[in-house]
Amino acid sequence: MVRLRSLQSGAVLMALLVPVRTSVLAAQQATAPAKPAHHHVQVEDDSPDSRDLFRATDLIQMQDYAAAEPLLRKLTAAEPANYVAWFDLGFVENALGRLDDSIAAYRKSVEAKPSIFESNLNLGLQLAKTKSPEAETFLRAATVLTPERDTNGGRARAWLSLGHVLEKSKPDDALAAFEKAALLAPTDPEPHLSAGPLLESANRFADAEREYKRAQALDPHEIEATIGLANVYMRGRRFPDAEQALKTLVTAQPESAAVHLQMGRVLAAEEKYPEAIAELQTGTKLAPEDVSAQRELAEVLNAAGKYDQAEAAYRALVAGHANDAELHHGLGQALLKQKKFVDAQAEFLKTVQLKPDFGDAYGDLAFAASENKNYALTVKALDARVKLVPDVAGTYFLRASALDHLREYKPAAVNYHLFLEAAQGRYPDQEWQARHRLITIEPKK
Repeated sequence: MVRLRSLQSGAVLMALLVPVRTSVLAAQQATAPAKPAHHHVQVEDDSPDSRDLFRATDLIQMQDYAAAEPLLRKLTAAEPANYVAWFDLGFVENALGRLDDSIAAYRKSVEAKPSIFESNLNLGLQLAKTKSPEAETFLRAATVLTPERDTNGGRARAWLSLGHVLEKSKPDDALAAFEKAALLAPTDPEPHLSAGPLLESANRFADAEREYKRAQALDPHEIEATIGLANVYMRGRRFPDAEQALKTLVTAQPESAAVHLQMGRVLAAEEKYPEAIAELQTGTKLAPEDVSAQRELAEVLNAAGKYDQAEAAYRALVAGHANDAELHHGLGQALLKQKKFVDAQAEFLKTVQLKPDFGDAYGDLAFAASENKNYALTVKALDARVKLVPDVAGTYFLRASALDHLREYKPAAVNYHLFLEAAQGRYPDQEWQARHRLITIEPKK
């Protein structure tokens, strides 16, 4: 009489597929811990196929996947209906970086026995890597099957994986899947961390905040929950709340450039410029290759009135990005504030050459040219500007003054009147000047 025993597969269920979650601070990839996948089948102790499967199991445990593969291929050729062997082969092919072969093996495992949770889950996860719509089918199948061990935890992983697959195509279904995962794994913050960004992208900030706070309550040290809260607060323009959340992150991750840069942005939004500059400087030192962070620092230096430092920052950036109109414009503004009008004019000219539809740059060019007494260029710049953005009180006055200097008194008078209509008492000095010039240049009635 042949004695039978239970054979347990040694394959390890591959790590849970969780796509990168994108935040204002950084993109981070999260994966659940690997958990064993168990299958029980009755095999004869002394059969050659049994010995091959036992040997393959041992090799998988030792992570010798290259040696396990031929044994499993031999076994699946001899026993095409052996779903355990196909499952182990799928795992091995994945470990060897052969995605298509892994998918084919997992598919054979599911075909051999469709009721196995782990086979459906892993096939769905592998298909998700290829962005195949079939991934949804197998992950949904897994959600209604029973894992061999850790029933609720396994099904929670299935719902969580399904949610990530559906995030872009069916966001409402994805949120429902994350909710199912949360119910099955009430102590796991991951479903809440997954729902948060999806709610953020839908501008459901209150709901996103709730999910991040739930994750934080489950794990007070969960950095991603704090990042999510900071994102929500920033997008909702709740800058003091964002600042408070980021202080926790700065303490927890003092070497994170992203955290310091985000704190700098929040402080700049609150017009706490000295603190913002300090944070941005720390961030740029930690990430010297981050050009966007260097630009932000230069902008904040300008906003803080530290024009000489802003000039130096912009000059360094322009040296490496000579065809960037925005950088030339920022440098021009720093020069303008320092009354370096000739250099400012040159930068604004370069700006509009690189970006002819840059309306604000024409206004700055007109002002710099006026200070340089280049009144023809002032008028030319203002005429270009008005084709892009409407005139305002300041541009009417600048044009009127330039035309006045050019002795084109009739159009100058027209623009002085337009200025007075637009000013409405907000610019008393210029209004006084406009009225007195009109007395001089307008024909006497």
